[in-house]
Amino acid sequence: MSVDEADTARGNDGADEPGWDVDPDDESGAAVVASVGRQIKAWREASGMRAGEFGAAIGYGEDLVYKVEGGRRIPRPEFLDRADEVLGAEGKLALMKRDLAEVRYPKKVRDLARLEAQAVELLAYGDHNLHGLLQTAEYARALFEMRLPAYEPDAIDQAVAARMARQTIFERTPAPALSFVQEEATLRRPLGGTMVLRRQLEHLLRVGKLRQVSIQVMPIAREEHAGMQGETQVLKFKDGAALGRSEGAFNGRAVSDPKQLRVLELRYGMIRAQALTPRESLAFIEQLLGET
Repeated sequence: MSVDEADTARGNDGADEPGWDVDPDDESGAAVVASVGRQIKAWREASGMRAGEFGAAIGYGEDLVYKVEGGRRIPRPEFLDRADEVLGAEGKLALMKRDLAEVRYPKKVRDLARLEAQAVELLAYGDHNLHGLLQTAEYARALFEMRLPAYEPDAIDQAVAARMARQTIFERTPAPALSFVQEEATLRRPLGGTMVLRRQLEHLLRVGKLRQVSIQVMPIAREEHAGMQGETQVLKFKDGAALGRSEGAFNGRAVSDPKQLRVLELRYGMIRAQALTPRESLAFIEQLLGET
């Protein structure tokens, strides 16, 4: 049973689970949720149903109905589908799933996804775990389940869905150039278990064969390593602008100044030069898969 199905089965018990609350600092997202809530309330009142009756009819608690109508909770797609059917909205309420599809994710994730969607080139070095764009859903879930303080199950579902949504970057036309360098350790650590790692390695082999993607492995045995200061990422855009961040440079903050970006690009260039070539890296990943 999924988390969504479990909530429905519990009725009121699942009404206040965390993970779908509106971020008060996300003004644009809060405005969308509030607008959807007003529409639901208008349809409910026009039908002559009380909030409790409406909640019972769609399988959710009265308290959740009030929160959704008040713009304090983000309704799930299933909520809107059932509301549309019960209130006879003929698809008008279900259609609002599009409006909520983006704001259901945290603002910082939406901002990152928006930047990645606009980028024509991405350079990324990862040292602790695989880059989010390379992760399978089960690998990502294993990572989020290890977070401390612990995430609630609903929040984990939300975070995994947001991470997977970013991977539409591989389907873009024209395709952006994507370059990843991963530490060998990130390919050996069986986060989530051996089978999760096997499927993750298989996924890397598929992605690494895409024409626009380059995956390189930094061997543990390297005596010289330009990436010892931590993760580095640079996004380049069509207008010539760029944005980058590195844990060990400029206090870890995002930078767009050309001089600072040249430092990050130089560092990334050295990391790539010290890593295995893309062809050698795919062969290495195949070898690891055989050993796993």
